[in-house]
Amino acid sequence: MGLCVVLLFAVIYALLIVIATFTGAGTPIIYALLAFVMVGIQFFIGPKIVERSMRVRYVSEREQPELHRMVSELAMKAGIPKPKVGISEISIPNAFAFGTSKKKARVCVTRRLMGMLSRDELEAVLGHELSHIKHQDMVVITALSVIPMICYFIYFSFFWSGIFGGMGRSRDGALPMMAIALIAFVVYFISNLIVLYASRVREYYADAGSAELTRKPQALASALYKMIYGSAAAAAKPEKVKKEMESMRAFFAADPVTARRDLKDLSAADLNKDGKIDEYELRAFAERAKATRADRIMEIFSTHPTPVSRVKKLGEYL
Repeated sequence: MGLCVVLLFAVIYALLIVIATFTGAGTPIIYALLAFVMVGIQFFIGPKIVERSMRVRYVSEREQPELHRMVSELAMKAGIPKPKVGISEISIPNAFAFGTSKKKARVCVTRRLMGMLSRDELEAVLGHELSHIKHQDMVVITALSVIPMICYFIYFSFFWSGIFGGMGRSRDGALPMMAIALIAFVVYFISNLIVLYASRVREYYADAGSAELTRKPQALASALYKMIYGSAAAAAKPEKVKKEMESMRAFFAADPVTARRDLKDLSAADLNKDGKIDEYELRAFAERAKATRADRIMEIFSTHPTPVSRVKKLGEYL
């Protein structure tokens, strides 16, 4: 994470110096302020957007006593305030955490997830989500996302300025504008990859946090296997459902779009084909499993590690 932060600030610093050299110091400051304002707005209204898009309904202890009990116990172990507990009324098995701080955090599960996981598996999934809250991953990733946004603003602005002749000047002025736009786009692409890498690091970190809180990494591996199975089944539904899943895929523990392929890869861990992964199966899978080259390449453009990589890593915590 430290390397990600250093790289991100190094590339944005270099880009802003280039812009300041050609346009003056005021221009990059304007773009930076604009990006911070946009991300700030997104940060504070984001929870409401998530609640609406994921159809979240918050539940009381009377409605879901066991769910509240697990969240309370895990929050106490993690040393964080108990987050608000909700049920997401979507048809895909999933759990997610969001919020602007530890005190204002929310953790939600779908009703289908609760129906298909054992108590240990559900506890492991909740441990993963509460670890996100403990590590303040929402804040970290949002803060890092400012840099690609600054780069995109610069690219968009300078590209169109170059197209229209360098902000009203001669056509000779368009060349440096287009050059800056090209550099900004390259930096945007690279910085976005760094942010995606940071997001994958936070997922591994949350998995480790769940294993530390519950002492049952095999339960999280088994839960991930079942969630992928449920996502693969949902992906076979009508186009409207698949379109909805794609628009919300960043909130899923398992990518619904690639769930069928992921299920095929991960089913190798289920040696006795009973639909779950126990401690012995996790240990055996961790020793022999290896993500394919194609999966490793696709992972570069994803917010989550491949399930095979995640489950293999969970085997190290036994």
